[in-house]
Amino acid sequence: MIEITNVHKQFNNRTVLNGINLHAETGNVVTLIGPSGTGKTTLLRCINLLEEPDQGTIEIDGVRVQIPIKNKNDILTLRRKTAMVFQQYNLFRNQTVLQNVVQPQVLVKRTNKQVAKQRAETFLQEVGMQDYQKYYPSQLSGGQQQRVSIARALALDPKVILFDEPTSALDPELSREVLNAIHKVADLGITIVLATHEMQFAEEISNQVVFMENGNVVEDGTPAEIFHHPANERTARFLENYRVRQAPIYSAQIKKFKVV
Repeated sequence: MIEITNVHKQFNNRTVLNGINLHAETGNVVTLIGPSGTGKTTLLRCINLLEEPDQGTIEIDGVRVQIPIKNKNDILTLRRKTAMVFQQYNLFRNQTVLQNVVQPQVLVKRTNKQVAKQRAETFLQEVGMQDYQKYYPSQLSGGQQQRVSIARALALDPKVILFDEPTSALDPELSREVLNAIHKVADLGITIVLATHEMQFAEEISNQVVFMENGNVVEDGTPAEIFHHPANERTARFLENYRVRQAPIYSAQIKKFKVV
């Protein structure tokens, strides 16, 4: 469960988040939509305290942090509940695909190296990257790098995965590979908070959709409410060019597996 209460953030006296309140149930997919520059990325970074808010309360899976933070150990405790998939992949360029998934487990979770390797192989297989374990990031396409990032996030066994515009740098074909991988994450029952401009995907995968503008939550509801019956005129204007397609194009065949 995620509970965000009255979160504020400013940069250079410019308000980026203006008293954000957000609730997400365990196992749900919450998608943040809205114009570029409206605070979606900042909110994600505040959730796992990569950015410290100026005010507010953040709670994840029973770990509650009050801002301003008095005990810096709370930051690490909260972050261990989360993993983040960034727009630009953030892989270590001097490490192979396998090393990129093994090392965070060893360093962050103190996982035995052999166990970490087994887990890395499992999750790389699930995102379709099992044949690229010895490759370096420079030898991969953007979509492949992003799928490695997703495997790395899964291997950390997080309660929440935060996705920051994971397909923004990709063409449509590569985007589809990444979106299919995110479907698999959702099927595992991991709570997801996702910022995206992929409206069809947002409608398909989400339990909850949050429309943001100018650092505010304008509207929060189910995909059916937001995409088909928005209560706020601004939400309706933002979505007026979005046409619902009947057949989902990003659905993935989910293969159940046992995590070692």
